[in-house]
Amino acid sequence: MLFAELKRLHSLPFFELLKQARAVHEANWPENDVQLCTLLSIKTGGCSEDCSYCAQSARYNSGVEAERLMSKEAIMERAKAARDTGSTRFCMGAAWRGVRGGTQRFEQVLDIVRDVSTLGMEVCVTLGELGADEAKALKEAGVTAYNHNLDTSPEHYPNIVTTHTYDDRLRTIRHAQDAGMSVCCGGILGLGETTDDRLKMLEVISEFNPQPESVPINSLMPMPGTPLEGKEAVDGFDVARMIAVTRIAVPKAKVRLSAGRTRMSDETQALCYFAGANSIFYGDKLLTAANPAIEKDRTLLAKLGLGTLAPNPGMAAPACEEERPLSPCCG
Repeated sequence: MLFAELKRLHSLPFFELLKQARAVHEANWPENDVQLCTLLSIKTGGCSEDCSYCAQSARYNSGVEAERLMSKEAIMERAKAARDTGSTRFCMGAAWRGVRGGTQRFEQVLDIVRDVSTLGMEVCVTLGELGADEAKALKEAGVTAYNHNLDTSPEHYPNIVTTHTYDDRLRTIRHAQDAGMSVCCGGILGLGETTDDRLKMLEVISEFNPQPESVPINSLMPMPGTPLEGKEAVDGFDVARMIAVTRIAVPKAKVRLSAGRTRMSDETQALCYFAGANSIFYGDKLLTAANPAIEKDRTLLAKLGLGTLAPNPGMAAPACEEERPLSPCCG
């Protein structure tokens, strides 16, 4: 969807925007269920990148200690616990610039993925940059979806990250799609961006061919010691507007109400669900930031009469639309 149309939608009166988003949501997700995902940091801290929002960067004095890759046994224990508390997607994140085939750590990750994929959940990983061969290996090992967020607009991105480029991100997304994995790709609100930056990011995401299978909308959790530690909380109405526009722009994707939910009231979250959110990260921790407790989430979903999506580990990746160009590799 082009920027001009996204801006027109975003500028609508709030209730008119929600009305349109709700109609799109009900047309594409009539069951009105929410996907429950658990995110585990399997390798925390010590990252060489300089993402301004991230406490895991070795460049910042954030108090996050560098840790080695978790053992497969420990990860399997957490994955089983996630499954037993209702999560249908298990996402594993590692604080690396990227992975390279033939290395010990990549072989360890593939071995972990193979075992996690036997638990009946969808398997998602976020490991930084991917080459084409690494993407194929992850797919063959059992990865359902690859998470790689764009964070913000191409124009604002250099203000947030300098150790890799926007094109690097697009290239990784293309490799994941070419390998047959679904792509989970969204952004972060509250990085000092303008409304136009948010919509330009969404323009890029919505123009992917195929479109992402899921789109996380994160609100910045300012982490001590990072360059963005003093940023103010994102306004709840701004989050709901972005959820609504995303639902219209990427109608068949799961729109994930992601980081920042600890700062949201139940009423704000309910507004976001109405606007088109149908996925959350679920559990006590989201990488290095707190996350609403499991029982609190369950209680709110029950109050709203929302069900939960069943796992679909055999889910096929979205298909390309032949009349449109493929997602860009770069530029």
